[in-house]
Amino acid sequence: MNLKEIKELIKVFNSSDLSKLKVENGDFGLTLEKGGVAVATAPVQAAPVQQVQASAPVEAPVAEAEKKVADNADKITSPMVGTFYRAPSPDSPPFVNVGDTVRKGQTLCILEAMKIMNELEAEFDCKILDILVEDGQPVEYDMPLFLVEKV
Repeated sequence: MNLKEIKELIKVFNSSDLSKLKVENGDFGLTLEKGGVAVATAPVQAAPVQQVQASAPVEAPVAEAEKKVADNADKITSPMVGTFYRAPSPDSPPFVNVGDTVRKGQTLCILEAMKIMNELEAEFDCKILDILVEDGQPVEYDMPLFLVEKV
């Protein structure tokens, strides 16, 4: 399974009445539980196991970010549940600032999930119009992080 398929599966699971879902595809396995912990497993030589909380979303941060997103604007959303960091370390400059033009593949931020630091890269060339979350803020799956304009 690729990341896009996993994202869509999580989205469908969260909106369903199911409390548990287990998917196996070759060496890859994924178990999702509401009110519990979801664990993605892979063979030993692959990426480390990553755990994702699949409980009900936190309302306040999501609602605040949603209010700032215009209907016609492009947005970059979180591919996972985790903690948002603008810079690689507290004493480093942020990856991007409002007004910056970024290229496809350029790092926008870090999302920490279970002590694993995941770099979020731009999927297209764009200009950063607004950063919708604060440094160190918890984020939910599919929560808007950046308001952008494609260039």
